Amino acid sequence: MLLSYDWLSQYLKLKLDPESLGEKIERTSVEVDSVTKRSTGLKKLIVGQILSIEKHPDAGHLNICQVDVGAAEPQQIVCGAPNVEVGKKVIVAMPGARVAGNVKIKKAKMRGVKSDGMICALDEIGFPKDVVPDEWKDGIYFLPDDAKLGDEVYDYLGMNDPMLDLDVTPNRGDMLSMRGVVYDLAAVLDQKPDFTVQPEAATGQESSADVIAATADDQLASQYHLQVVKNVQVHPSPLWLQIRLWNAGIKPINNVVDVTNYVMLFLGQPLHAYDLSQLPAANLEVRRARPGEKITTLDEAERELNDQDVVITSGDQPVALAGLMGGDSTRVTNETTTIVLEAGVFDSVLTRKMAQKENLHTDASQRFERGVDHGDVITALNYAAGMIQSLADGQASQGVVTGSQAPVNERVIKITADRINHVLGTDLSAATINEIFTRLGFGVVDNHGEFTVTIPTRCWDLQIDADLIEEVARIYGYDNIPETLPVTQTTEGGLTSKQQAMRKSRQTLQGMGLNHAISYSLTTPEKAAMFMLQQSFSTDLQWPMTKDHSVLRMNLVCGLLDDVAYNQARGVENVSLYEQGRVFYKDQEDQIRPTEVEHVAGAISGTMPTASWNQQVRPVDFFLLKGIVAQYLQTLSLQGTITYESTEQLAQMHPGRTALIKLDDEVIGFLGQVHPNTAKQFKVKPTYVFELDFDRLMTAPKHEAQYQVVSSLPGIKRDIAMLVADDVTNKQIETIIWKRGGAYLHAVTLFDVYVGEHVPAGKKSLAYTLSFENPQETLQDDVVNQAMVKVEQHLQTELNAEIR
Repeated sequence: MLLSYDWLSQYLKLKLDPESLGEKIERTSVEVDSVTKRSTGLKKLIVGQILSIEKHPDAGHLNICQVDVGAAEPQQIVCGAPNVEVGKKVIVAMPGARVAGNVKIKKAKMRGVKSDGMICALDEIGFPKDVVPDEWKDGIYFLPDDAKLGDEVYDYLGMNDPMLDLDVTPNRGDMLSMRGVVYDLAAVLDQKPDFTVQPEAATGQESSADVIAATADDQLASQYHLQVVKNVQVHPSPLWLQIRLWNAGIKPINNVVDVTNYVMLFLGQPLHAYDLSQLPAANLEVRRARPGEKITTLDEAERELNDQDVVITSGDQPVALAGLMGGDSTRVTNETTTIVLEAGVFDSVLTRKMAQKENLHTDASQRFERGVDHGDVITALNYAAGMIQSLADGQASQGVVTGSQAPVNERVIKITADRINHVLGTDLSAATINEIFTRLGFGVVDNHGEFTVTIPTRCWDLQIDADLIEEVARIYGYDNIPETLPVTQTTEGGLTSKQQAMRKSRQTLQGMGLNHAISYSLTTPEKAAMFMLQQSFSTDLQWPMTKDHSVLRMNLVCGLLDDVAYNQARGVENVSLYEQGRVFYKDQEDQIRPTEVEHVAGAISGTMPTASWNQQVRPVDFFLLKGIVAQYLQTLSLQGTITYESTEQLAQMHPGRTALIKLDDEVIGFLGQVHPNTAKQFKVKPTYVFELDFDRLMTAPKHEAQYQVVSSLPGIKRDIAMLVADDVTNKQIETIIWKRGGAYLHAVTLFDVYVGEHVPAGKKSLAYTLSFENPQETLQDDVVNQAMVKVEQHLQTELNAEIR
């Protein structure tokens, strides 16, 4: 919000310069983005009067003007504006002047005719085009008749008024009006504001209720009021009012519309004016829009509505978007003679949603979203009606028509001086606190340091005792609050067991050559539904920034594949990534908040490790990835048994190169190759991925860390080779060996697999090394021989193995 320093000075005795005042506001109330004057950087812009006009001999659209600038001789200026007129006082940029954009005006010849300066339009001296009144947007600006020739133009146009740009936070909607700022600064500066709002008495004899009717759903508008003003004469507003508006960034329209905008700036209550003759019926209603209803708003945009929108209707036809903008068909024009003024309090949430949906953020919606003073609605309506009587020669009808009116009561909050001092770390006396509440304009009853504080309706953001503590802090001055240490018992910091496990996981995976990646938690609906470890409904964003980030992810693999594609598209062929992060599951479609589950995933494409002179590389395959996952799971010391089970359940994975990872009988993840069709979709080369439910791994029972001394006694190794059927797995063989190998079996290692010549069809040859150790005494051959005999016998009987 742009705050006028000169306007503010009418209500407060400001002893601070604008920059110092801005600093004060920033330290106590809201942030101040800047303090500026429109005249800054401009020079030699003076008042002139056009004495005569003649057409340029060589350019029909140019005029040669003789302009009196208060000097001995008039200035000759060539001007191309279509609205030049003899006798009008205008803005003259003399030779050497600086106008908008730091453009310097020089003496020149235009088509051979001398021109000593320029007659200026408002936008040429720095006014934004969107605040220039329509009557001046295509031509030069006429200054008031009492402007003195030769004077600088800045004061006539309000350009010397310092403007403070307030960045108002959502909780300080009261600072979006002059009244709110005056009361706030009066407390900060310890002054009593000279601020009175005395509406002019209505001069009409007819009752507003005899002209218009109003109905409103109080769930949509807690207050809704109308007042009629007849016999208005619509014309441009007086210059003082236009200056108030364009300095605040609002374009002057006419004296009726300008009054509604002025009252919004003055009191913070948005208003709207309808042309009664253009209303379809003599009634206005606030209701939900019906799907498919349409309205053309004042910005001449046609908008299709749905049942989440709130509209003002007349004769059941939409004539305004409640709290946003009026309809084009009922706008106030120069032909308007009777107007209906509207003031209401519209639901802030619905207003915000409608503004976002329509991409229509207006000054009115900004105030309704943050809240308005519920106790001042009718006062603002009456004040606007009185101004229109004065500025448009109208007659305001008696009374107001009310469509809805919720009770409005001042809030009462109780708090003690001890509580305030405890929170702030201060030692303020009850008298000092009482004085601060009084400066803020609150009603205060002090019972020996126990305060009963009555909050006026203009401070609707104050609701609990913590809000009062904040008010005391900012008025007393944040810089005056002493620095104190919190009174508490300190505890030794440390990581939780889960945090320790997460950190160890990162170290383990990075130690195996994977790089840490961080992907977006938001993705597309299609990617969110891929690679899922469990069934879930998706969590959709109501207002996504882009279509590619509209759903919360339910897997980590898709994000990693996007990262792989990004790297490979830039010539990085070998990519090894992992990510630890959360996925979001919903068991029911109407579940309000999803369940967040920690996962860990990886993706490897190309070769691993990197080739060098002393090491060879091989393309990544299923077994390399399985080794990484197995090594990672081993570091977690899980008590259960990890198994890998071939699966075709995941449509995005290669059906012959994918396995489910199980802890005992529970699926905790998967690993394998991405299906070629999926790889093509993500634009990646052959890639292997895994994903694990990290939360499930954390809750699984674990072994305590145990350390065994390396035996100083010699061990014995024996090799065993066998022929088995093709469908016999390594797991089956190792299970028998471990079960029958005796107490001293220390390790089992598969060192050879052979299929081919000299091996019968349907068979394969496997060879294992069995290591035996006895840490207590030297191991004897007879003990090992007996164990080997048992192993061979059970392999033969259980698996029909042929020992070679």
